Amino acid sequence: MLSSNTLGHPAIHARRKRRLSRKALGAALGLCMVVAALSTWLATRTHIVDLGNEQRLSDSGLLQDWADGAVIVMIRHAERCDSAPGPCLDDPTGITVGGSQAAGRVGQGLHRLGLNNADMLSSPKLRTRQTAHFILGQAVASEDWLESCDSQFASEALAHKRPGHNLVLVTHNGCIDHFARQQHVVGGERESGYASALFVSVDGNGKARILGRLNEPDWQRVLASAAK
Repeated sequence: MLSSNTLGHPAIHARRKRRLSRKALGAALGLCMVVAALSTWLATRTHIVDLGNEQRLSDSGLLQDWADGAVIVMIRHAERCDSAPGPCLDDPTGITVGGSQAAGRVGQGLHRLGLNNADMLSSPKLRTRQTAHFILGQAVASEDWLESCDSQFASEALAHKRPGHNLVLVTHNGCIDHFARQQHVVGGERESGYASALFVSVDGNGKARILGRLNEPDWQRVLASAAK
């Protein structure tokens, strides 16, 4: 039978302390690895700046990039008739009257930026063709890839961007979401409102960088301010 002196031997306590120390060190190292991995993941995420603020619009570099013909802007179609209470423009598969007015305001904003050096394409869906028509005041060429909204959307958009020419794409929330995913945008920031626009700068090597988003109500206000 072990004596109390044997049970309380200093060597046993020392071994226990070493085991506890190793466990604590292992737990601390594990926590450090988790924190480091999380920090790395967060550092690779892209956040979309709201360009509805004059200072953020200026800081984004959009105006200079647009002047250089280095921008792709992806515009979601205006309010669709089949999911809104407002009166339809005409065909129920198209946009509402209010949506057509919103598209017209976006068009005024784009004209402030300047469209002389811009190409414009639309998804073949009626709601996107109508939106594009009210933005430009005329029919716009449509291409099927602008409604496919698959993983190839980003590469298609970049392939259609001509050097020195801005590219305006009237498309769908799902397509813009695919582009944002490939730019590592966090999930909660990928949703695009009706007639909102995601601006992307493309450098000489074809590398894309998201500049920010401009929501329809802010177009004319911030662009008019920037032009002063």
